[in-house]
Amino acid sequence: MKPLCLALLCVLAAGTAAARQAPATTTRVPVVAVAGCVVQDGTTYALRSATEPTPSIANGLPAGEAYKGPTTGPNTFQLLGTSEFDMPGHVGHTVLIKGLLIKAAPNSRLNVTSVSRLSTSCAPAPK
Repeated sequence: MKPLCLALLCVLAAGTAAARQAPATTTRVPVVAVAGCVVQDGTTYALRSATEPTPSIANGLPAGEAYKGPTTGPNTFQLLGTSEFDMPGHVGHTVLIKGLLIKAAPNSRLNVTSVSRLSTSCAPAPK
């Protein structure tokens, strides 16, 4: 009986020690807004000549509200989750993309949550 009690005590002690360990930390993926030119490469899309990502909310621009920020920059982002946003209709246009920023090399990725057309053409890339 003593060996059984001793084994049970060891299991309880191990469970208590495990419960005291710090919980695993999670990394938050920021929601950002980025403006740039939509390009198509085969079956994928990218945002080129794109601005720096700025903190945002996932929703698009409110109806009737004009975008007041820069529309070109030095960045390129691979676009993910584009099937819901008629990306073929945005190719060659300047858009404001909002989405989850996934930092990676050589190009970071945006998991798209909204697309707002800013212009039906793309401005030249800044020098």
